[in-house]
Parts: sequence; C-alpha cells; structure tokens
Amino acid sequence: MELESEIKVWKANAKINLTMEVIGKRQDGYHEIASVVQAIDLCDILSFQLKEHIFLSCNIPELVSPNNLVCRAAKLLQELTGSSSGVAISLEKSIPLASGLGGGSSDAAVTLQALNELWELKLAAEKLQEIAANLGSDIFFFLHSGRTALVEGRGDKVITLPSLSKTWVVLIRPPIAVSGKTEKMYASLDSSYFTAGHSTERMVKLLRQRKKFTPSFCYNVFESVAFSFFPGLEEYWRRFLAAGATEVHLAGAGPALFALVEDRIQGEEICHRLRRERIEAYLTQTV
Repeated sequence: MELESEIKVWKANAKINLTMEVIGKRQDGYHEIASVVQAIDLCDILSFQLKEHIFLSCNIPELVSPNNLVCRAAKLLQELTGSSSGVAISLEKSIPLASGLGGGSSDAAVTLQALNELWELKLAAEKLQEIAANLGSDIFFFLHSGRTALVEGRGDKVITLPSLSKTWVVLIRPPIAVSGKTEKMYASLDSSYFTAGHSTERMVKLLRQRKKFTPSFCYNVFESVAFSFFPGLEEYWRRFLAAGATEVHLAGAGPALFALVEDRIQGEEICHRLRRERIEAYLTQTV
C-alpha cells in the first residue's frame, strides 16, 4: 500500500563567490580555501511527497539518474538512519547546470533538510553536516541558515556574516562544458596561486562594518587559469563588458560569469543586449 502525504515545496538557491582564495593543499587531498559566499534568488524548486520508495522526476530528463546529488542525498540519508520511508521528489531546474553556481549542491542540501523533516528523523544540524561531508563540500554552505557566509577549511567551516545589501546580479552561462571541471581547476593551481586569504579578510571586514561595497573587492583565484581552461571564455568575458558590465567575475569554478550592477534598470539593459546576441543571461539579486 502506497503512503500518501501533502506535497512540500522547497527552494534551492544558487550562490556566487564574492571571494575565492586557495590557501594551500591539505593532507587529505582537498584544498584549504577562504571564500565569502553569497546566496542569490535564482533557484531550483523541489517538491517532496511521502511514498514507499525513492523516486525522482525532473524537467530535464537526463538528470533523472542514481548519480544525481538529490538521489544520492536521499539514499544516503535513508541508509545511515535506517529509515524505511520513501519519497517522490520533483526537481524543477532553473539554475544552469555545471556552471559554478552550486545548483546541484543546493538541491542536495534542501533534500537533506526536507527529508529530515518529512521522515521525522529529528537529526541535529551537525549530523546533517556529517552526512553532507560524503556528498560534496559546497553543500555545507547551503545547509547553513545564513545567506552570506565566510567559508573556510575544505568548505566545511561556515560562519554567518552580515548580509550584503540587496544587489542586482547579471549572470551569463557560456555554452562551454568540461567534464570534471572543478577537480581539474583545482589541479591546475600550483603553489604560485596560493594566497594568505587577505582578499577574503578584507571582504569580511567590509561586511561586518557595513561599509559600502564595490565589485572591485571581489576576487576569484580561478580567474587566473579560466581563459586557458575554458575554450572561448575570454570572448564571452569581453562581450559581457561590451554589453555594459563594469566588472566581470567568474562564478565559483565557472564557466558562468557574473557582474554586480547598480540597479534593476541597468541589469535589464545589460541582459537585453546579451540576449540579443543569443547569450544565455539571467537577472537576479542577492538574498
């Protein structure tokens, strides 16, 4: 007999890295990072309904796979808690895939939080974080309640920061795909790219003192290798600037690019110019 329940709907927000620094290589093979991460209101929508087994449906059919982080999170939670419950999960993707915006990690974090509630597991936040460690480092930020945070360690140390004042963000997603890109991007960084975290420290100080924020404070170490890593990315960077962006930055490990703009009107104008050139562009804002 199939269990039925009401459908619970959750949002999974994307993120951008206002700073992204690599401090060094760790003994466990991961990299030590220092990053200020900011959630934005571009989001995926996940719906959950109690069932006897675990099912996933998605508006992008090729994402329905046991390897999807949503499925992996649900099955891992089930295994580690011994839960006999199941769930039907509907995933509506709006965050561009493999873009550096953290969509998959955000979906996984929401899945852990939603099923903890739906399955009445009553796991503490610390336990969910332990489970997330088996799935991916970006998930720690999305499990955290803050919208702006300092992220350190391998990504597992998350400290809430005062939120960035509402800021409009234009994103573009160049049609460039590189398999295993995040791991390869880290591998392309030798010790000459490692820093002491000063850009991140400056950003944290600015946010805590609530001083005026300008895009010039942003920094991403991956920008140093991105043009050689992603074929054609430099051309999209130039076209973004030509459309009216004053500063362009790489989103996470890319290849998505973002620009912080003064207001919605400027953002709409830039998006219009980009879309006229058939570039995949989004207007969103910080949350």
